[in-house]
Amino acid sequence: MKRGDLDDLAAFAAVARVRSFTRAAAELGLSPSALSHAMRALEQRLGVRLLARTTRSVAPTAAGERLLRSLNPALAELAEGLSALADWRGVPSGAIRLTTFGYAARTVLAPTLPRFLREHPDISVEVIVEDRLVDLVAGGFDAGIRLGETVDRDMVAVPVGPELRTVVVGTPEYFATRALPATPADLEGHNCVNYRLLGGGGLLPWEFQRDDRDIRFRPGGQLIVNDELLAAAAVRAGAGLGYMLEHDVADEIADGRLIQVLDAWCPPFPGCYLYYPNRHVTPALRVLIDTLRRTTIGKD
Repeated sequence: MKRGDLDDLAAFAAVARVRSFTRAAAELGLSPSALSHAMRALEQRLGVRLLARTTRSVAPTAAGERLLRSLNPALAELAEGLSALADWRGVPSGAIRLTTFGYAARTVLAPTLPRFLREHPDISVEVIVEDRLVDLVAGGFDAGIRLGETVDRDMVAVPVGPELRTVVVGTPEYFATRALPATPADLEGHNCVNYRLLGGGGLLPWEFQRDDRDIRFRPGGQLIVNDELLAAAAVRAGAGLGYMLEHDVADEIADGRLIQVLDAWCPPFPGCYLYYPNRHVTPALRVLIDTLRRTTIGKD
């Protein structure tokens, strides 16, 4: 294989992953026109169309998807081999791509990454924040950070945060004219602020557990949002009840700005875990894992 073919295949994988010539070009350090020309030349050499282009989007064709299934693992293995050279240099280096969700980005990564990057100038980190679960290998990710209960069993999972708990809260003003719910069934008469998942598009169910009873409640309400900060702001303004992480509202519950209900129905659950496929871990990813464990749960 010619060196140019390998470069073009890596560029094709980047375009297919981000579904944009402009974003892929920025990532690769090329102009969009140069990248588009390279992709057309690659298609001509292979004799098959790999990308379906419209004026607004680009996506892999069926042939392109088939190529990606074999190409992504090969590129990942190549990247691991290059990163492993850091073992010989004695200094971790290379790029790390992470997928995570908003809460973990705010509480696990945001407090840690700035110092981590200063201490490891040869390491770069890309973080993609989204609700939906993604295939790490197909998406070109080195690792992900998600709630422990959502991580596949075939992944190596490392805790990077404490246990969490989701609670139901409302303002004193909201409850001034409404009875406090005693069971999840009592939520039927309340105005609840709903959160629509960005990935799947469905509404986030409110989950409760007590005495071996598991309940998934689909609340009703006037407001549905797909931004957790907007949902929290609406609850704090008295628009309705919210289903929120206790970590985010503990101070407001303590000082009475929010009233917590259904406490006995809200047990703790596994917190955030960093997970990755059961394969060689690059020195760069290893040092990030060790840093997160030290800073978030105090373990080496």
